Amino acid sequence: MNSFQPTRRQFMKSGALLGGGLVFGFSLTGCGGGNAAYPFEQAAGALVPNALLQITPAGEVRFYCPRDEMGQGVTTGLTTIIAEELGVAPSAIDVRLASVHPDYGNPAFGNVQLTGGSTAVSAHYLPLREAGAKVRSVLLDAAAKDLGLPRSALSLEDGQILAGGDRHPLGRFVATAASLPFPETADLKNPSDFRYIGKEMPRLDSLAKATGVAQFGIDVDLPDLHYAAIKHGPVLATGVASYDASRAEAMPGVVQVVELPSGVAVVAQKYWQAKQAADALEVEWTLDDAGRVNSAQLRQDYARALEAEEGIAEAEAGDLESGFAAAQQQVESDYWAPFLSHAPLEPMNAVVRIEGEAADVWSGTQAPGAAQGTVARTAGLDPQKVRSHQTYLGGGFGRRATLTHIEEATRLAMATGKPVKLIWSREDDMRNGFYRPASLMRIRAGLDAEGRITAWEAKRVGGNITPETLENALPAIFPGMPQFLANLAVGASGSLMRNWTVDPTSIEGLFEDYDLPNRVVRHVTLEHGMPLTFWRSVGHSYTAFAKEVAMDELAQKAGMHPGDFRALNAQGNPRLKAVIERATAAMKAMRPPAGHHLGMAAHGSFGSYVAEVAEVSVERGRIKVHKVLCVVDCGLAVNPDVVRAQMEGGIMYGLTAALHGKVELREGDVIEGNFDTYPLVRMNEAPAVEVAIVASQEHPTGVGEPGLPPIAPAVANAVHAATGQRLRALPLTPA
Repeated sequence: MNSFQPTRRQFMKSGALLGGGLVFGFSLTGCGGGNAAYPFEQAAGALVPNALLQITPAGEVRFYCPRDEMGQGVTTGLTTIIAEELGVAPSAIDVRLASVHPDYGNPAFGNVQLTGGSTAVSAHYLPLREAGAKVRSVLLDAAAKDLGLPRSALSLEDGQILAGGDRHPLGRFVATAASLPFPETADLKNPSDFRYIGKEMPRLDSLAKATGVAQFGIDVDLPDLHYAAIKHGPVLATGVASYDASRAEAMPGVVQVVELPSGVAVVAQKYWQAKQAADALEVEWTLDDAGRVNSAQLRQDYARALEAEEGIAEAEAGDLESGFAAAQQQVESDYWAPFLSHAPLEPMNAVVRIEGEAADVWSGTQAPGAAQGTVARTAGLDPQKVRSHQTYLGGGFGRRATLTHIEEATRLAMATGKPVKLIWSREDDMRNGFYRPASLMRIRAGLDAEGRITAWEAKRVGGNITPETLENALPAIFPGMPQFLANLAVGASGSLMRNWTVDPTSIEGLFEDYDLPNRVVRHVTLEHGMPLTFWRSVGHSYTAFAKEVAMDELAQKAGMHPGDFRALNAQGNPRLKAVIERATAAMKAMRPPAGHHLGMAAHGSFGSYVAEVAEVSVERGRIKVHKVLCVVDCGLAVNPDVVRAQMEGGIMYGLTAALHGKVELREGDVIEGNFDTYPLVRMNEAPAVEVAIVASQEHPTGVGEPGLPPIAPAVANAVHAATGQRLRALPLTPA
């Protein structure tokens, strides 16, 4: 595993220090008698050992999944883990999306209830196994007592107690189990006895999604529900200067026009009525000179900062000067990655209903507790009186960890006295959402005569994610925190990361993978006011591009095969070296047709290691990616089919960014507004993808994001093999 893996985890731990008490405690040791404070209805006579499980007298096993399902297969993965130790087939478990409770905290984020960072399986693998084993143990104790048999004569398999040749339904022993003391510990299964973990099984949410039964946030319906649309200004506007609502107010179905800090909203009886009326609003925006930035000017600012500013040094090792003195050859190149939108297929939405001193919020979010806190803080309510109802997420990628739309929906419910469903249009999200930060990077490196890297100097210019995330998250996580304290924490973190230290998400991936005895990474913070947040694979999404194109340039200088060169310089990272060697062997055995060329890249992120080989052709300046080989080491693959799907999804998402992705500014406004100007990879562009999973019994590591970082550099390196052009800017555009 990489020695430097802070990303979102470090941010949340930092948040614990800033907030003074962020960490809850992940107990899962509740007694067998149940707890009325659990956020779900408890069946009469049920065994409710903790907030995760409920077993009814009828033998129904309900699992309240603590992580949020946004297409990554987490409900299948986590259910499989607890099912293995419990002794019940995953397909026989009733999986429900969890609401808000301390036992649903994510251990990777200081037990804050948050889904992200490819942490779900890794963080919950042991806690869920232990929880399942303890419940299995108490059920076996209950069966031994009720049947008058020694515990050693019993086993729990397929949801039944086996006693010799007899099978007894699980529900028969629930009442006795609920009366027994809950064990502090329980023996875990030997991996050689696994029946479900490591086996391919269909996803548990497939049928519900295929038949339309699965409820996404945008599907929620309530009695007397009203709909809202908002007219937002340019992304860098500082507020509403004035507006004329006369045309909108006269349109059919319109109930009320409401000014918000973020724009002007229309509430109507139907969504399309609200959307048409919002379009009819005439609004003047407050936009200062600093906010009228254009993309060309922004690139110039980045280039100036790269040349003129030294930056803050981080990840220093050895002696850089002596490393370059020992080098026989050197390379130095600059690499550009633009702002990107998340573009989840389900646009942002939230339903808020306020009734007296209580409220409900429905929204597919990566942070249900923060949604609860946002409604509570905005409406001035006790957080315990706000019920957060989780739904499926139609794509997340970091975007659904932000809360602006939930705050807006809350303000509209307060202003109108109605339950309100706010739906952002695609254009709202493209032009007024949150973005992957732009980056300009420079890498200078030296080689000795054997092809080993003797010196590595990297520099990145761009904005920081953490201060903006704190600004968005702290008021939600701590709804009772005075605003001045939240402002103080946000201001302190921003100043710290501009002047004293480096935001780990800004430089992650620039230096960890290879043997770099003499190195330094420098960071220059440059901000233009764009709202920034995590984007799938976070900093790795751009640093891998720079690092792996630079590695190809170095391999060319060394006169070595790009795979052999990488393996030579990954002696201290055996898991990365192994995936490189496997991909290299496959690459050398490939026989692409005439006009097709190969490129490779490798990268470690979220505890996993991925090497990819792209087969590419270039005709009349158009890149066509025909095939991608992906070799992944993610530790134990809980469900290999889900791992393959996530590698494929990460490659397609990353390929979209590599070939098309860019968010550009004109006078402070985002130009791209929908998929006509921000295209996705279409079926006719999608390559065939082969995924090879390294067999492993290591602790599971991330799969939702690690497939993305290598694809852009692999394609860029293949383009160089095809054309001789070294593409160092995204999206990739051959001359």
